[in-house]
Amino acid sequence: MNESDREPIVTIALLAALADGEATGKEQTELQAALSRLGVTSLDDVARRVATGEIGLGEAARRLSGDDVRRLAYETAVAVCHADGPANDAETRFLGELRGALGLSAATVGATEQAAAVMADASLTPPIAQVGTGTPPSDPGLDDFILQQATLTGALELLPEGLANVAIIPLQLRMVYQIGQRSGQQLDANQVRDLAGTLGIGAAAQVMEGVVRKVLGGVARGLLGGLVGGVAGVAAGAAVTFASTYALGHVAKQYYAQGRRLSSADLRTLFARFQEEAKTVFPKIQDQVQAQARNLNLQNLVRTFR
Repeated sequence: MNESDREPIVTIALLAALADGEATGKEQTELQAALSRLGVTSLDDVARRVATGEIGLGEAARRLSGDDVRRLAYETAVAVCHADGPANDAETRFLGELRGALGLSAATVGATEQAAAVMADASLTPPIAQVGTGTPPSDPGLDDFILQQATLTGALELLPEGLANVAIIPLQLRMVYQIGQRSGQQLDANQVRDLAGTLGIGAAAQVMEGVVRKVLGGVARGLLGGLVGGVAGVAAGAAVTFASTYALGHVAKQYYAQGRRLSSADLRTLFARFQEEAKTVFPKIQDQVQAQARNLNLQNLVRTFR
């Protein structure tokens, strides 16, 4: 990928994020925060230019340098459109228009779309495999389970495929579901997603941040002439996702152990505390995250969601 390809790919990713037409004020804020962490501070300007037709798919597609980059741009858009569940009608139309602008046939991208749809569906349903209930929440085995899931989601950040980021949300939600089960709680998917939302873990923002980080790599001249760098590194993304999953797991452990009686403010305070704790844990297991990434096959992981 050439340096000149980065800006149009990020633009396409932003167009995908705005394609559903259903973004709430909270989701817009989360997206803005995710882009700000990457150094991209012009979401409002992009949204205005999209609304007025100043930025279009055709223009962005024409600026891409080759077939491999066009496929990468499409994969990035697919990941963003499936971040918070299966693509809706507006997102499906957007992806169809993008395929045409990029000159890609439905056959060449069918596997990518199918994998994204499987992972998106998985984020809406609890795991089929049941775990035993009644395990004491203080069981060290539960802490090991949380650490394993945090390591796995951190490893997904290191994979080159943008679709790997779509798998993070289902894994996080399934982790929470299983923690609740082990604490004897009866949960449904909406309750699990509400807990993640209370802690500020927005699906679209998290996936958007991950896929854009992979496109940008290290320091790069980024969106609309702005300088994007610093925390944009993929290695930093692994640490951030590890911390998010680690904190989510430990908050869920305490929340369900106390019969779901913690307030939203208490939950957010706990989440911040466990994120800080995760920062001290990650350097100790960073080699394990990298080793898991080297041996992790995304297609095999997708099969576990079916």
